[in-house]
Amino acid sequence: MVSSSVPGTEPRKVTIHDVARSAGVSRQTVSRALNDKDEIDGTTKQRVLDAARALGYRPSRFARGLVRQDTTTIGLVIPDLLNPFFTEVAAAALEAARSRGWHVVVYDTADTAEEERGTLQVISSQVDAVVGYFSCPEDEVELFTRGMPVVLIGREHRTARFSSIRIDGEDGVHAAVAHLVARGHSRIGMLDHDGRAEPSIRREWFTTAATSHGLDADMVVGADQSADGGGAALRTLLTAHPDVTAVLTFNDIIAIGALREARRIGRNVPEELAVIGFDGLQLGAVVEPPLTSVALDTRKLGALAIEQVARLLTGANPLAADDLVVRAELRLAGSA
Repeated sequence: MVSSSVPGTEPRKVTIHDVARSAGVSRQTVSRALNDKDEIDGTTKQRVLDAARALGYRPSRFARGLVRQDTTTIGLVIPDLLNPFFTEVAAAALEAARSRGWHVVVYDTADTAEEERGTLQVISSQVDAVVGYFSCPEDEVELFTRGMPVVLIGREHRTARFSSIRIDGEDGVHAAVAHLVARGHSRIGMLDHDGRAEPSIRREWFTTAATSHGLDADMVVGADQSADGGGAALRTLLTAHPDVTAVLTFNDIIAIGALREARRIGRNVPEELAVIGFDGLQLGAVVEPPLTSVALDTRKLGALAIEQVARLLTGANPLAADDLVVRAELRLAGSA
């Protein structure tokens, strides 16, 4: 059996795409040959069967069920479906794929490298293209997705074969800081994501914006990406810097936790503590006070990803890099 491996992973299973490349046919033709369909001639069918036998290809029961439907199947990789932001992006992608008659398989990697690698090991035998979030090196993604389109979300691609949907929140963060300064705030802190070794790009945007106004940009505390994490991070920030009167957060979930903590300790929002999130979740409109946020269009994120996959699958001209950017904008509400 032909297989590949990287340190710390199991050998890569031979996929339907490997058989298609070996036989010089499409994935759909392989599906028809393996399922004894009448639409292909006998010579082509035999070439496919010979290639599958030589490679040792064994379709999984799940994959066989999908190929019999003879439909395009997309693998949607999400790091945490408990986070409403990723749920909104997934819903948008599902809607866009459904409008094309496509099947979508959703994988939740629990935002861990181990689950991500495990997903990569099985994904290529089940789908025609991959869309989603990956934190592992691109050579690992490439190893397990050879021959199929891959569209990354929220991450710049380095491998020429990949495409990516980029999130640009710099102008939105600058607008948020400028809004706070205009409201008289000079001690502005940030609750950043603490799950990465390096500061997030959103912290970099905050630092640039704060220093452009001559403000201290070092009042930053890491927060777990949860409401409880936001509350705990706000306590830490105010203990170290009790004169902080406004905070920008890595995402809306952290911001909602900060709102809850502010209410618990008796800080009125926005009079005594302004809070601005990032993402623009629908959930932000139902908290009290409604959340001001640097908002992203999650429907556009999902729709762009599916549109690019469609172009890559059909051989049409892919969308240019400048068309694959979703820009965040400041959405004012009651919290700042």
